[in-house]
Amino acid sequence: MNRLRLATTWLDGCSGCHMSLLDLDEALLDILAGVEMVYGPLVDVKDFPARADVTLVEGAVGSEADRRHILEIRERTGILVSFGDCAVTANVPAMRNRFPVEAVIARAYVDNADRHPAAGDGAAAERPAFAFTGVPRLCPTARPVHEFVPVDVFVPGCPPAAAVIAWLLTELVAGRTPEIGGRSRFGA
Repeated sequence: MNRLRLATTWLDGCSGCHMSLLDLDEALLDILAGVEMVYGPLVDVKDFPARADVTLVEGAVGSEADRRHILEIRERTGILVSFGDCAVTANVPAMRNRFPVEAVIARAYVDNADRHPAAGDGAAAERPAFAFTGVPRLCPTARPVHEFVPVDVFVPGCPPAAAVIAWLLTELVAGRTPEIGGRSRFGA
């Protein structure tokens, strides 16, 4: 029997969907018997493989690195699953969309940073020019996965319930493309 080559990833999100995946507990062991985990934060693989049968994508596309990653994933994946409300609608990451990118970066890395007393109080007038290395370049807005690539299955939920994830993976392992229908809903 060929095992399903499964990848998971998260983009601009909180990892809550992956935590819900782990909430399958012992049922996860049964499901994984039909799966080869080829990529994801739960395995120590650094590069996305040449081919995955299914990829669960958590999170919105919020940075240029996310954009490049989702394009690569789509090219190398058979069935792409938008996994959770952030991937489906951009949800919480989209809360930053009302503000210019520069203001978001300044708020995260300057205004809210612990500062040495000699550096001042962080007021905007005293804000130093900054260039961060290692911080991905943000897109102007955080957007859902389907605005960048075709998505085959949408699984809403913040996060999706473990029972929904178990059903989803069981269907995929059986070679069926799941129809989520009323099994999961936004925000639950």
